[in-house]
Amino acid sequence: MATKIRLQRHGRKGYAFYYIVIADERAPRDGRFTEKIGTFNPNTNPATVDLKFDRALYWVNTGAQPTDTVRNILSNEGVYLMKHLQGGVKKGAFDEATCQAKFDAWKADKQNGIAKLTQKLAAEKKAADAARLDAEKKVNEEIAKKVADKKAAEAAAKAEAEAAANAEASQEAATPAEA
Repeated sequence: MATKIRLQRHGRKGYAFYYIVIADERAPRDGRFTEKIGTFNPNTNPATVDLKFDRALYWVNTGAQPTDTVRNILSNEGVYLMKHLQGGVKKGAFDEATCQAKFDAWKADKQNGIAKLTQKLAAEKKAADAARLDAEKKVNEEIAKKVADKKAAEAAAKAEAEAAANAEASQEAATPAEA
C-alpha cells in the first residue's frame, strides 16, 4: 500500500481548515485516512501549524510521500532537516547530541524570524490604524468647520432679520407719532 501525507479539508465555506493526515494514495481527499498527524490553518497570519513532529518524522522515514503543500509545511517545521541530520548520525558524521543541538539552533532561529514577522505585522497594523484615525480626525474637523460656518451664517442672517425687524418697529413707532 502506497501512503501519502496529505491535507484533508474541514471548516466552513470561505474559511478552510485542514487536517494533515496519512492516507492511502487511492483514497479521496476527504475520505478514509490511517492517522491524523496535525492541523494546518491558513487563515491566520502567519499560518498556524500544529504537528506531531515525531509521527511526521516516522512516516517520512517509512516512505510516505507528501503532497507539495504538505512537503512545504513539513520542511518549514523541520521534519526534513531532522531526517537529513539523522542520516548524518547513521553515517557517523556526528553524534546524536550534535544532531539535536543543530536542530535546536535552527528551530530557535526560525522562532526568532517568526517573532520578528509578527512584530512587523503588529507595527504595520498600528501605523495603519493611526493613519486611519488621523484621516478620520481631518474629515471630522472639516465637517465641524462646515457646521460652524453654516451656524455662523444662520446667526448672521438671524441677526440681520432682527435688526431689520427692530428698524421697522422703530420706524413704525416713529411714524404714528408724527401723524
